Amino acid sequence: METKAKKDASQKKDDVKATAETKKKDVAESKADMKAAKATESGKDAKSKKEKPGKEFREFFVDKLKDILWAEKALLKALPKMSKAATGKKLAASFDTHKTETEEQISVVEQVFELMGEKPATKKCDAMEGLISETESIISDTEKGSAIRDAGLILAAQKVEHYEIATYGTLAAFADAMQEPKVADLLRSILRDEKKSDKTLTSLALESVNEDASEE
Repeated sequence: METKAKKDASQKKDDVKATAETKKKDVAESKADMKAAKATESGKDAKSKKEKPGKEFREFFVDKLKDILWAEKALLKALPKMSKAATGKKLAASFDTHKTETEEQISVVEQVFELMGEKPATKKCDAMEGLISETESIISDTEKGSAIRDAGLILAAQKVEHYEIATYGTLAAFADAMQEPKVADLLRSILRDEKKSDKTLTSLALESVNEDASEE
């Protein structure tokens, strides 16, 4: 028969073994929990990284909208000066028409901001600032009432048109990539106006302005 001491020792040994097994199980569960937590966090990071490029692209798009809105507003102020400086009545009238179109285009760009869930805002457009500065230089460097001035104004105006055509065409393509069809349609409506204005200027230049300027 086992003595009481032996039984107590055996029981104590079993208790120690049970405690060790419990601790071992707790450690294993703790490691499993940490692994699961890391996996979850990793999943969140992966999702965040996956969403980040789309978010950054939209932010970039909105930034370029601010740029072109500033450009349109700056052009709106410059067009009356260009009309006043023009020698030919048709050229002056084309600038007046483009001023009206620019007012409408500003409204359309503001609609695009709203569709993107943003408030309309501007950011200085260095390109347009440079183009307008060049236009002012052409006016100051040419003689009033001359065909050469008109030729220079058409040159300056077409540089503006080509910049706007490139900008709106690219922004529309960006909108397509972001699956924003309404935004793309609005931007392409402006693009069509800019291309039409560019053709009008080309027609005026070829009709008489360039030839008259070459004879002065």
